[in-house]
Amino acid sequence: MFRMTRYIKSLMNPAPVRKLPKPSGPVVIWNLIRRCNLTCKHCYSISADIDFKGELSTQEVYTVMDDLKAYGVPVLILSGGEPLMRPDIFDISRRAKEMGFYVGLSTNGTLINEANIEQIAAAGYDYVGISIDGLESTHDEFRQKKGAFRESMHAVALCKQAGIKVGLRFTLTQDNFSELPAMLEMLDEHSIDKFYLSHLNYSGRGGRNRKRDAWYDMTREAMNMMFNHCHQELQRGIEREYVTGNNDADGPFLIEWAKQHYPDQVEALEQRLTNWGGNSSGVNISNIDNLGVVHPDTFWWNHDLGNVRQTPFSRIWSETTDPLMVGLRQHPRPVKGRCAECKYLDICNGNTRVRAYNISNDFWEEDPGCYLTNEEIGVVDAPRRIATPVVEIPVNNL
Repeated sequence: MFRMTRYIKSLMNPAPVRKLPKPSGPVVIWNLIRRCNLTCKHCYSISADIDFKGELSTQEVYTVMDDLKAYGVPVLILSGGEPLMRPDIFDISRRAKEMGFYVGLSTNGTLINEANIEQIAAAGYDYVGISIDGLESTHDEFRQKKGAFRESMHAVALCKQAGIKVGLRFTLTQDNFSELPAMLEMLDEHSIDKFYLSHLNYSGRGGRNRKRDAWYDMTREAMNMMFNHCHQELQRGIEREYVTGNNDADGPFLIEWAKQHYPDQVEALEQRLTNWGGNSSGVNISNIDNLGVVHPDTFWWNHDLGNVRQTPFSRIWSETTDPLMVGLRQHPRPVKGRCAECKYLDICNGNTRVRAYNISNDFWEEDPGCYLTNEEIGVVDAPRRIATPVVEIPVNNL
C-alpha cells in the first residue's frame, strides 16, 4: 500500500529521513467468507450469493487468531465475499480487538443499516472500508445491482454518525476513470476519512476484465489528479488519508511529480520510498482464504502455501522452499525485462507479480501494469510501450 498523503506531506514539511521499523509480522487479509450479496465485475474471489462448503468454523478461526497473535501479526483485515454475511462476524471482530489486533472491515456497505450499526460500532473496528466504483449509475452497473450506490453511501453516513473511521475503496478502470474528479469532490461532501485507489489486478473476475484496465496515459492522469488533489487539501489544512494499491509504480511516479513541484526534496523522497520498499506480497502482506488456505496475497488464490487446518499459519509463513515465496523474499527480486533494468527497482520491488504471471505465465516477467515510460525508469533501449486498445467484453460473459 502506497501512503500518498504521508509522502506528499514530507515534501511540504521536510524532516530528517528515518528508517521505518521492521513489522513484527505480516498484515493478514482474511477472507472469512466467500458468500456475497453482489456479483461485482472486478471481484478477485469470484464470490456469489450461495453458501460455500468447508469454510472455517468459529472455533477454528479463534485457533488461527491465537497463532497469528503469537507470531506477531499486527493487523487483521476482515474481508469476503461480504464479511457481514458471516453470522459470527461480530464475535470474531470483538475477540480480535480484545487480543490487540488493528482490525479493519472490508465491505461493500450494502448490508450496513440502522439494524446493525450499533453492533458495528460496538465491534470497535479501527477502520471500515466501503467499495465505491464511481457515481451512482456506474457503481450500480459495476456491482450489478440497482440501488447499491445509495445503500453503500447510506452506510458511509451511518458509520460517520457512529464515530467510525470510514473510507472509500475505488478500483480504477477505463469505465470509471472520467468520474474520478467527482469522486474526489465527494470526499469533502461526505467527510470521508480515507480514500483508497486500487489499480485493477488481473485475477478472478478482475482478470476477465483486464482489457478494460485504464490505459497508461489514463493511469498517469489519474495519479497526477490524486497527487494534486491531496497536495491542495494539505495546503488548505485538510489532512485526509490518500492511499493506493496494486501498482507500486505509484512511488516512482510521485518522484517524477516531485521533480516539478519540490525539486530540492527529491533526494529525500527517494530515500523515504526506498525505505518503504514497494511491493511486499509474500513478505509483509499475506492472505488466508475462506477455506483456510494461505496465499502470498489476495490475488494469488491459484497458489497455495498450506492450510491452517493442518499447519499453523506461523509455520506456513516461515517455510522457505516455495519457489514463488523464495523469489518474493529475495532482494532484489529476480525480475526480467524492463523491471530488471529499472532504476526504481529498489523502490517498487518489481511491482505486482500476479499481473505479470497472469499475462506471461512467468512469475518474474515485467509487470504489464507499469505506466512509467522507458525514459523515466532509465531503460531507453527497451521497446516503446503502447497500450492495447480496449476490446468490448459482453456483459453476459462476465
